[in-house]
This record gives sequence, C-alpha cells and structure tokens, in this order.
Amino acid sequence: MTESRVPRRRRFVVCEPRHFAVQYAINPWMSTGRPVDVIRALDQWQALVDTYRAHGHTVDTVPPVPGLPDMVFAANCAVVVGGRVFGSLFHAPERRPESVPFEAWFKTEGFEVHHPESVCEGEGDLVPAGRWILAGTGFRTTRAAHREVQEFFGVPVISLTLVDPYFYHLDTALFVLDDGTGGEGRSGGSVGSGGNIAYYPGAFSPGSREVLERLYPDAVIATREDALAFGLNSVSDGRHVFIAPEARGLADRLAGRGYVPVPVDLSEFHKAGGGIKCCTQEIRETRS
Repeated sequence: MTESRVPRRRRFVVCEPRHFAVQYAINPWMSTGRPVDVIRALDQWQALVDTYRAHGHTVDTVPPVPGLPDMVFAANCAVVVGGRVFGSLFHAPERRPESVPFEAWFKTEGFEVHHPESVCEGEGDLVPAGRWILAGTGFRTTRAAHREVQEFFGVPVISLTLVDPYFYHLDTALFVLDDGTGGEGRSGGSVGSGGNIAYYPGAFSPGSREVLERLYPDAVIATREDALAFGLNSVSDGRHVFIAPEARGLADRLAGRGYVPVPVDLSEFHKAGGGIKCCTQEIRETRS
C-alpha cells in the first residue's frame, strides 16, 4: 500500500528568461555553438510558473537584467531558512554580478541578507532538509562556505562531495521529497528528522554515499539515465513532484511511494545545465 502524502504550500522566487542564452561554457552541458530558442524558453518557464500557481503555491518574480543570461537560474542566488537569506558568491566570474539584483530584491522584501565570504552557489549546493542542510562541494561551493552557512543559520550542515562533472551542483544529483517537519504525511523513514530524498548515488564520493545511506535508508534511488534527464533537478511540495518528463523511471518509482509526479518540460534550459529546480528559489519563512 502506498503512503498518503499531504502537500505544503510553498513560496517560490523565479526570474523570467528574457535574456537567457549560452554565452560561455562553465559546465559540461554548455556549448556556445548550440543556440537557445528564447521564445521556447519563455513558454516553458511560464508553464512552470503557471503549474506552481495551479497547485496553490505563491510565485514572486525578480526582474531580469540584460547581460546576465543565467539569472533565470534563481535557485543559485541564495538559500533562505527561517526568513534569513544567505546570498551567493559565484565560482564563475561571469555569474558573480547576478547576486546584486537578487540580494537587492530580498532586502526590499524586508529580509536580512548575508553576503558570503566564501564561494557559494545558493540552493544549487545548499539543500535544506528538515533539521539539517545538505551541502555539496567538489565543483562550485567550497567547504569553507559550508562552515559559514552553519554559523549563519545555526543549523547542522552535512557536507557531501560531488565527483561527476555532469552533476556539478547538488541539486542536479539530489532533491528533498519532504523535510520531515509535518503536514506532508509520513516522511518515508530517514534517521532523525531530515524527511526523505531522491538521489543518484554515482554522483557522490564513496564516503558521501555512505552518509546518505545512513541518513536516508528509504531514499528513492535514481539511475544515471534519470539524473541525466534532469529528473533530480525537481521540486516537491510533499505530495506533488514537479519533474522533467523524460525521467520516466524515476517518476514511476515516486508514484509507487505515493507521490504525484507533475511533468513540466524545461528542456530548453538543459542547454545551460539547468532544469526545474535551478529555476526555482524557495523562501522558507520559518525554521524546521
């Protein structure tokens, strides 16, 4: 028998891909010789926003800035826990100016904003999961940033090492299904109160895989095929999982656990190494 899942309403921040393009290559997915269809990207992005709203979620928009083609990937701008914002200091010089308009927007909205001292790429590598934060390193965000995040939020940070360049951010290799904070049905059985996750083991170092196995013995395991289809760059509200339609095997496994896959095609953004989660920043007003 599958478990009963109850969704929790979320508040998301997004940025319209009006200036989206692949003008440089900073991950294996990007090629400057592969043109972007901006109209198609705009249509796909709007479909994602409409889908979130149709499922009861709030969506705020940060205006795009000319000359910042990756600003659409709002998840990389910050991580928000308990109404406090830990901003970004991007690894690639081309992306560093993106932090300015996002931090300005958060301040205008009344949030306390901390600009990091260490290289850190927001929810790309920092994934709040109940009573702790899962933190990726290996390609972008540094371990020093993990320590800085823990000091800022006062939340335990669990460092995980990424080893496959195709999964250069943690949010391409793992996502939280539910955070174990209540209102979402049974978590699926993590050790402690970290809820449950889906992930691709091959993206992680051996020690990090062992950590995930201990913390999440009932995790939903994705194949490399699922991961390369951006199936793990998904967003869950505790019941509905907004997922790339090409990740059919992962969608079937999620459905078998009582989740409801909601396919949303963001394939145009795959040309830059991004997908649904990359385009979605979540504001968490309260701490778990």
